[in-house]
Amino acid sequence: MAGLIAYGAYVPYHRLARTDVADALGTRAGKGTRAVAGYDEDTTSMAVEAARGALARDGLRARVTQLFLATAAPAYLDKTNAAAVHAALGLDSHVLAADMAGSVRSGLGALVTAARSPVPTLTVLSDLRTGLPGGSDEVAGGDGAAAFVFGGHRNGAPVIAELLAHDTVSDEILDRWRLPGAPASRVWEERFAEEIYVSLADKALSAALDQAGLDKGAIDHFVVSGLHARACATVRRASGVRPEAVTPDLTGAIGNAGTAQPGLLLADVLDRARPGETIALVVLGDGAGVVLLRATDALQAHRSARPVAAQIAAGSAPMPYATYLSWRGLLDREPPRRPDPEPPYAPPAHRRTGWKYGFVASRCEKCGTRHLPPDRVCVSCRNVDTMTDEPMEHVRGTVATFTVDRLAYTPSPPMLVVVVDYDGGGRFRCQLTDATEADAVIGARVEMTFRRTVTASGIHNYFWKARPLRTGEADTGEAEETRG
Repeated sequence: MAGLIAYGAYVPYHRLARTDVADALGTRAGKGTRAVAGYDEDTTSMAVEAARGALARDGLRARVTQLFLATAAPAYLDKTNAAAVHAALGLDSHVLAADMAGSVRSGLGALVTAARSPVPTLTVLSDLRTGLPGGSDEVAGGDGAAAFVFGGHRNGAPVIAELLAHDTVSDEILDRWRLPGAPASRVWEERFAEEIYVSLADKALSAALDQAGLDKGAIDHFVVSGLHARACATVRRASGVRPEAVTPDLTGAIGNAGTAQPGLLLADVLDRARPGETIALVVLGDGAGVVLLRATDALQAHRSARPVAAQIAAGSAPMPYATYLSWRGLLDREPPRRPDPEPPYAPPAHRRTGWKYGFVASRCEKCGTRHLPPDRVCVSCRNVDTMTDEPMEHVRGTVATFTVDRLAYTPSPPMLVVVVDYDGGGRFRCQLTDATEADAVIGARVEMTFRRTVTASGIHNYFWKARPLRTGEADTGEAEETRG
């Protein structure tokens, strides 16, 4: 039986209230909030966070043979962004890592390609939605990522949702477009494409149901995603699916995450679906696509450790609108009066890939001392080349001391720097993110997260930061997940 093996989702911590945008610009106030990627986040770093959740099960990383990253806002062009995700996850060097980038529909393409693949495939949907100040894309958009692993029993992992059928219909529709380098999308009057999308969705849904031998009454969770809000609403209302099966679109709480939106909505359904229930995922954009899944008995034991609803509830208090504009490069603030940061250099970055991207430390086989960064010579017993690799991404720690630096170069001053004592040994100094000065406290518990530290000379420098372990999250000491 082929189907879904694992999944994970990532909703950024920060929130922007739509009423704050209206107050600042004198526009009509909207309701709710949208999720905002931090100043140190992009589609690559969010993809890593979602994929970490999907691959939390022991041994699953070693089974993955393909990695696809879908996004409409790639951190790089020409260069493969999936390669950085591959490095951060510590996947085998023979795993294919490829981008599916440039359009919102690429998320559907990545999902269907992974579902069709005969080998375990990790597909990650990630997006960062930005519009011009006061525009609908700004207030209706959102940021986030979701990851899914497809495969089958023969790959050594239980299927949590059986793939029943899928169908896609492609059509050239000029309803939304953005030229390369443009800061925001242009959108045609929604009434133009509404009827087109409704018809295409019905065609794809009917074909998928026919393949599976089901009717619309068999659907228990009806998920509709797309940036054409009007068409999505009409499909939900007029599809013929039972009203109680229609799932929330979450836009009131986190906005529409574009490429990642179908993944976030599907992950939210998987967080609460019961065995035997049928899920229909409909995605609109340059056509329509449908994926039909049926939850298995294995789902309950293999749900994501971080449900979408819990991440939404754990979001921050609304941030100032000016801060959001600054983070998105729409408000050009004076930088710190310090020399510009230096870009990372390719040769040393490549030599230290395991540490820089994977946060892999070393432990002395003779005396057990852990070293961060990894080293050849043990600082305790002085033995040389007696080290074994030790991944640290899941290891939590305690803040031993901290600094609030108001002079360092950062897009979001002040910079919070902490010294972390890790469970099981080892100490390291790093930045604290998704935090305020009140979170920098001696004794505070932290976990690690993959972030973009700085962009200089057109080069993104990725590394790991600490973030506070929020109230309500389980803290059982050193995590048990390992790679392999």
